[in-house]
Amino acid sequence: MAEGCMMALRYGMVFFNLLFWLGGCGILGVGVWLSVTQGNFATLSSSLPSLSAANLLIAVGTIIMVIGCLGCVGAVKESRPLLLTFFILLLLIFFLEILSIMLFFIYQDEIDHYAQRDLKKGLQLFGTEGNVGLTNAWMIVQTDFRCCGVTNHTDWFEVYNATRVPDSCCLEYSDNCGLDNPGTWWTAPCYERVKDWLNENLVALWIFALCTALTQILGLVFSMTMFCQSVKVETFYA
Repeated sequence: MAEGCMMALRYGMVFFNLLFWLGGCGILGVGVWLSVTQGNFATLSSSLPSLSAANLLIAVGTIIMVIGCLGCVGAVKESRPLLLTFFILLLLIFFLEILSIMLFFIYQDEIDHYAQRDLKKGLQLFGTEGNVGLTNAWMIVQTDFRCCGVTNHTDWFEVYNATRVPDSCCLEYSDNCGLDNPGTWWTAPCYERVKDWLNENLVALWIFALCTALTQILGLVFSMTMFCQSVKVETFYA
């Protein structure tokens, strides 16, 4: 009976961690592809230039692959040290995620203020040498969200020291259209537009978060159950 339970747990653990590892491979692959083809695409922060979509995906994908590999090898070999390491790492990540969410809601106003200030600071680097990622990111955000600047289109006036905006702020794009009449520019703030988009997709974000949490909880339950069962089996045969 005990051997049957261990066999079922082992197959379940291997299958779970194989999916986990494959998911990490996919995320890592997308991150590498973005890094190669898009450079530092989606780098909007001036204080955290390495915080790009590509780098985040590479980091997350690598962590998931390592944890999935630990769990898979631990299940196949029934190695208690590997199973315990897998459990501790997954539990640590789970608690860090909960802590991050709590801190976000507690300090939401402070985070809003800091983010807007940092983004405005980043505008000064728009179009400068070595900041292709930041420049491309702002062009795409302003075009896709039909907005201009962080809190107002006038944010760009301080960057250019003139009454002008990037061409991506124009209602109808054309070369040097940012020098035209302000009536031909988007005036909505990008920061609020992105926040509105996130609020509109809040249900999808919560579903993703709950699925992620459920996956992690299943991993914790599988690994600890298998760890405890392996101890019992070893004690039984001893």
